[in-house]
Amino acid sequence: MLRTIFMIGLFAIGGLFLLKLFFGVFGVFFGLLIGLLALAIKIAIFGAIIYLVIRVFSPDTARRMRERWSNG
Repeated sequence: MLRTIFMIGLFAIGGLFLLKLFFGVFGVFFGLLIGLLALAIKIAIFGAIIYLVIRVFSPDTARRMRERWSNG
């Protein structure tokens, strides 16, 4: 019984150590990924706003842009 409790404790401490090691090493990469994702979302929103303005004030230009970048 005491041996089982001791082994569970060792596995828990080992798991916490591995989690700390994993997120310590890869935390920088996760932070960089989140930062790049946030930047991509901001660029997409800004591009959508610009496209909306072009579509409202110059529908022909918007149509040409759609034809140029669409696959069909």
